[in-house]
Amino acid sequence: MSSDKFTGERPGWGKDFDYDEARHLVAYRHAAVLAEGKRVLDAGCGEGFGTRTLVDPAASVVGLDYSEQAIEQCRRAWGRPGLEFHRVDLTEPGSFTDTFDLVINFQVVEHIEHPRPFIEGLRERVAPGGCLLLTTPNRLTSFSENPYHVREYTADELTELLSGVFSSVEMSGTFGNQKVTDFDAGREKAVKRIMALDPLGLRKLLPSSLIKFAFAKLSVLVRRQARGNIDAAVAGGDGICIDDFSIGSHDMDKALDLVALCRP
Repeated sequence: MSSDKFTGERPGWGKDFDYDEARHLVAYRHAAVLAEGKRVLDAGCGEGFGTRTLVDPAASVVGLDYSEQAIEQCRRAWGRPGLEFHRVDLTEPGSFTDTFDLVINFQVVEHIEHPRPFIEGLRERVAPGGCLLLTTPNRLTSFSENPYHVREYTADELTELLSGVFSSVEMSGTFGNQKVTDFDAGREKAVKRIMALDPLGLRKLLPSSLIKFAFAKLSVLVRRQARGNIDAAVAGGDGICIDDFSIGSHDMDKALDLVALCRP
């Protein structure tokens, strides 16, 4: 569990967020194939629970995050040879100029107000012959408002952004099985019930701090209500795990997350 204040934005807060954690980890499983024997940078590592999974296949792994609390937690929880964590603001990297064979950037670009300079900064971290693997939510399948997201993208929009910096962009996506589909249906139903309480959109007039406070509280409520959709259908009420997700390039409009492999 992160030492950061609970926001409802980052996964890693127990059973209520098993869906979020598994959806995040499937990207790391995808990255592990590319990481074999490579120097890897996890640019935006968060709590580091995914970063640590790359240590065995990779030659070395460095995790970066803007949050000092998150980095301290990573060092306490996952410290081991071949794995380092450093506090770096990726929008202002300063003296951090190292390059890596594989740079991964998962679920970050949607938070960035000026994405082109940010993507250019990631490109500068890619060593000759290396690549960037980036994920972000698919706007076409998002159904809830997230006060931490500046902009979400479609596959075409993300390809356009990345192609302005990289010469090659291969787009795929994260998909869920029926259990995931049922859970998302429950989440969407819960979100619509909550949004119906504010038909005039008055929430948009509230202070940002209050909106984020409510988002944290409601994120738990929504997931607990959605869990009923799968607990009733799955023997033993098993939660959602990484094997309930897969990555492919079919029917991209229905992908939950966009997964972009970029080469200079």
